Amino acid sequence: MTTLVYLIPVALLLGGMSLAAFLWALRSGQYEDLDGAGARILLDQLPEPENIDPPAGRRSTSSR
Repeated sequence: MTTLVYLIPVALLLGGMSLAAFLWALRSGQYEDLDGAGARILLDQLPEPENIDPPAGRRSTSSR
């Protein structure tokens, strides 16, 4: 019987923590784009990064 004195508050604490984590995920937009991740994996190429300088020692062909 004394173990219930410990287990009930622990269960309530874990339930409250999981509810808080779920509410945080809802407010931060984790569930906004559910189809985007499934569509991104099908893309063949990664988007090219912008504003990246060429490595040292190499000249860009567009500056000629």
